[in-house]
Amino acid sequence: MDTGKITVAAFDFDGTLTRRDSLLPFLLYAAGPVNFAIKMTRASPALLAYAARLMRNDAAKEKLLRTFLHQRPLADIEAIGTRFARERVPAMLLDDAYARFLWHKRQEHVCVLVSASLVHYLEPWAKSVGFDHVIGSQLASDDNGLVSGRLDGGNCYGEQKASRLRAWLGAREAIIHAYGDSRGDREMLAMADHPYYRTMPKGERN
Repeated sequence: MDTGKITVAAFDFDGTLTRRDSLLPFLLYAAGPVNFAIKMTRASPALLAYAARLMRNDAAKEKLLRTFLHQRPLADIEAIGTRFARERVPAMLLDDAYARFLWHKRQEHVCVLVSASLVHYLEPWAKSVGFDHVIGSQLASDDNGLVSGRLDGGNCYGEQKASRLRAWLGAREAIIHAYGDSRGDREMLAMADHPYYRTMPKGERN
C-alpha cells in the first residue's frame, strides 16, 4: 500500500562507502607529493592537537584546508575535484557498501550522500554513479573567487549531518535508511528508521 512516504537511503562517504578517509588523498592529488609533504609538516601541530582532543574537528579541518588551499582559485579546486572523482575515487570504494547503494537504486529509493568531505569532489562522483543529492562541506571563497580555507556553512559533521538532511527533506515524510561508520554519523543514524553502523546488512544485496 502506498503510504505517501518516500524512501531515502542516506550514505556517509569516508569509511562507509570507502576504505579510508578521502580528504588527505584529495589534498595529495591537488598539491603533488613534494608540496604535500611540506604542507603536512606545517599542518601537523593542528592535526596532533585534534588527535589529542585538544582541538575541535572543525577547527583542525579548517587549519588543514587553509594550509593547503588558501588563495587558490575555487574554479581550479573544482576542476581538480572532478578529475579526482574520476581517477581516484572508484579505487577507494568498498564493494559491499557500493553494492548496497546499487540495491537502493534498483528499488528506486532516493539516494543521498551525506558527508563531512568536500562537495567539490563528492558531487561529480555522486552524480556520475546516480546519487540524487549530495550534502557535504563546501569551501568558502572571497569576492575574487579565491579559497579562504574556511568552510561555507561549517563542517558537515555530527549534528550538522542530521540537521542538513532534515532541512533537505523539509515537509516530506520519509522512511530513512542511514549508513555510517563513526561518531560523526551518530545523529544521522539516530534519526533513521533503519540505521546501519559499519557493516552492511546481509540481505537484499542482489
